[in-house]
Amino acid sequence: MSPAASDPSAQPGENARGGQGSGPDQQDGAGIPDGFQRLWMPHRMAYIKGEGTGAGDGCPFDRIPKLSDADGLIVARGSLVYAVLNLYPYNAGHLMIVPYRHVADYTELDPDETAELASFTKLAMTALRAASGAQGFNIGMNMGGVAGAGIAAHLHQHIVPRWGGDTNFMPVVGQTRVLPQLLADTRTMLAEAWPRR
Repeated sequence: MSPAASDPSAQPGENARGGQGSGPDQQDGAGIPDGFQRLWMPHRMAYIKGEGTGAGDGCPFDRIPKLSDADGLIVARGSLVYAVLNLYPYNAGHLMIVPYRHVADYTELDPDETAELASFTKLAMTALRAASGAQGFNIGMNMGGVAGAGIAAHLHQHIVPRWGGDTNFMPVVGQTRVLPQLLADTRTMLAEAWPRR
């Protein structure tokens, strides 16, 4: 029996504590429900707390340039930034443009780093269009852990290629993302398509 059903003075749609609605997701003082259901993902606390971001072993974005291109999944190297595949891609060909210098915030880049990051973003788009016929892109940065940055201590810009019909039920129903190519093969394909300057 709901609290409202046991309290004859409660108004319709109001529980006995004065909150709106009924059911376990209602909380006193939360106001009128907004229609969104909440999906609780407690494992994301690891990102918020900085766990699993290489903090104990050094920054992965500092380590990657010391590896060979194949081992580090590096697509292209510049003077101040490099392009690398995301180990956990949203789509095939998901690249990141990363400054060599360990900085956390976009405002910390100097003018030359900013210019090369922008230039590499354009080159990445060109390579993705040439290699895989990308029809669109999601491009952006997550500044800080509260904004969703998995590795907040080292700035990186995401470039995610998109195609019509590239969303399906697999991530929702099967908790699986279907990628058509191994990361090593994607790296080779994009490195070969990277525009030569």
